Amino acid sequence: MGLDTGLAILLSLASSTIRQVTTGAEERAEDRIGELIELIRYHDRRYHAEDAPEIPDANFDLLKRELLDLEAAHPELVRADSPTQTVGADPSTLFEPVEHRVPMMSLDNAFDQDELSAWADRARRRLAAEDFGDLVCELKFDGLAVSLRYEDGKLVQAATRGNGRVGEDITANILTLKSVPHRLPAGAPQVLEVRGEVYMPLVAFDALNAQQEAEGKPRYANPRNTAAGSLRQKDPSITATRGLSMWCYSVGEVQGGPGLVTHSATLEYLKELNLPVNPETTTAESMDAAWQFIEQCESKRHDLPYEIDGAVIKVDRLDLQLELGSTSRAPRWAVAYKLPPEEKSTKLRRIQVSIGSKGKATPFAVLEPVFVGGSTVEMATLHNEDQVRAKDVRPGDTVVVRKAGDVIPEVIGPVLADRPDDLAEWDFPSICPCPHRQPLTRQEGDAAHYCRFPHCPEQLRGWIEHFAARNALDIEHLGEQRVHLFIDLGFISDVGDIYALPYDRIRELEGFGELSVSNLAAAIEASKQQTLTRLLVGLNIRHLGDTTSELLADAFGYLDRIMEAPVEDLAEVDGIGPIMAESVHEFFQSEVNREIVEKLRAAGLNFAQDTGQAEAQALPQTLDGMTIVVTGGLEGYTRDGVGAAIKARGGKSPGSVSSKTTAVVAGENPGASKTDKAEKLGIPVLDQAQFERLIETGELP
Repeated sequence: MGLDTGLAILLSLASSTIRQVTTGAEERAEDRIGELIELIRYHDRRYHAEDAPEIPDANFDLLKRELLDLEAAHPELVRADSPTQTVGADPSTLFEPVEHRVPMMSLDNAFDQDELSAWADRARRRLAAEDFGDLVCELKFDGLAVSLRYEDGKLVQAATRGNGRVGEDITANILTLKSVPHRLPAGAPQVLEVRGEVYMPLVAFDALNAQQEAEGKPRYANPRNTAAGSLRQKDPSITATRGLSMWCYSVGEVQGGPGLVTHSATLEYLKELNLPVNPETTTAESMDAAWQFIEQCESKRHDLPYEIDGAVIKVDRLDLQLELGSTSRAPRWAVAYKLPPEEKSTKLRRIQVSIGSKGKATPFAVLEPVFVGGSTVEMATLHNEDQVRAKDVRPGDTVVVRKAGDVIPEVIGPVLADRPDDLAEWDFPSICPCPHRQPLTRQEGDAAHYCRFPHCPEQLRGWIEHFAARNALDIEHLGEQRVHLFIDLGFISDVGDIYALPYDRIRELEGFGELSVSNLAAAIEASKQQTLTRLLVGLNIRHLGDTTSELLADAFGYLDRIMEAPVEDLAEVDGIGPIMAESVHEFFQSEVNREIVEKLRAAGLNFAQDTGQAEAQALPQTLDGMTIVVTGGLEGYTRDGVGAAIKARGGKSPGSVSSKTTAVVAGENPGASKTDKAEKLGIPVLDQAQFERLIETGELP
């Protein structure tokens, strides 16, 4: 073999090896991107759509940062449905949908001065001018983004941001806010959309929690979630009692009015129209001046009568905003600076474990009281055993505490210089703290321990309260105190027993008159007609929230179909994914849970979803057994509408292509990753005309 031939073989082998390594790295990156997208979607729904975040803001930001870094390293793997390319979470169907004529976008974040400077440098490079001139500096409020629409000076509609394209109609609730004018002064534009943030002032939050304590009800966790939940009430009279307020900070669609050329002038104009604009807003002539504003925000954040979590910096000139444009999810002319949580030191007295309504055992720190993040903290989460081990915190330590996202107190770690030499490590308990003393178990790959004993009183109380809650079966007159009483008396051992309460015995109890028992019985009876979505929420299935319960209910229609569905079919529902699918399947494989479901069936509960079931069944089931993936826009259909059309004809409409996909429909601006994958798998790719023939005839071209 000659030298040239040998060298050629070596180069060929090296090239092959590089390709294999590169392919392996790309596959690992693609897998991790998929995992991150699922995780971020889940926590995004918990925060935006369900107002019930499970992790601190800082942890959520880390997930997003990891996804951004992976996508930057592998731009060919960027998916159109990635959270980095979209805004917020899809709205629920508790309210009528509202399509935003001008999208309500999110903001990109900066976490330090270098990242803020990097944003400014990127903006300058995009401009024909040498610099962007003045900046507008605003507080970043911790509330719920909304849009107000005025026509001929009258407030005609209010909507949440939702996913940026479609929000929820909350007009009746917004009308209860004293800070929002119902009419604008004479001369207002013919059409004016105003964007802003609804928040709960701290004085209102404290008063509400004082009322909760006086009535023996649990305290609300934080003003942000309480504001969001208060604004998204079906009964506006409840919203009216919550003391909500609003700050306006931008405009959407405008028809008529003065020709404004800067953002600062726009805010002044909104003030003239009697719309609430925050007085802390100012202009800065340079990035250095903007940084000074941020430092001032940090120093006085806890002196403000409302909560903030950062600052927003915007290019002032509107023509430059137009020139800079936006990405699919955020404008390039603005950036949000996230303030770091405040940290304080205190003594860790002991570590205890609480059992949640789903049996999850969560360690928490009992602390010497310390004032941090605007309130006194005596307990803080430690999340799970791995976190305790990683942080190496021990009872007796001096520890650093902060409010993660300025909401959830958490222990950062110990002050090792202050640790006594003989301080023992803390061991996670192997037994549930409830009287039954059942084992706490941890499955492989799971970060948390769980008590699996179905009659654990700690989780039973939480489950019953959750089942009766407003977002589940909505059983009035069955609050925390009554739940605890009925469990202690042996009236309730699972949620099915709610529908077999011994009312004759309850009438004999102190504090229960004929009227109160009658009201309780009527509320329990009325709850039998709630939707399948609400029943799924009430069943308290691990990982399943309000929005994902609705996705399952809409996809399968009836509880029995969900109970019998294999994991693969559950995971194909857009927005569910393998983790939730496995959890749902595991729940319904449990004999104990099946017995509870049969109790509910015998009691006469509705097991069907009520959103168009009859109409769907009336349509010809031309797509029965088919899985159709849609990418890009179709004329005459909204994104949700095309999925509904497929499901109404018996088909499935997941968000990703797999070997089980029947066909891919490519509309305007389709995602290349989906069409490419379809071609590789030999799956037909249809245009709109072929799709419409398919739903009419059920025959592929």
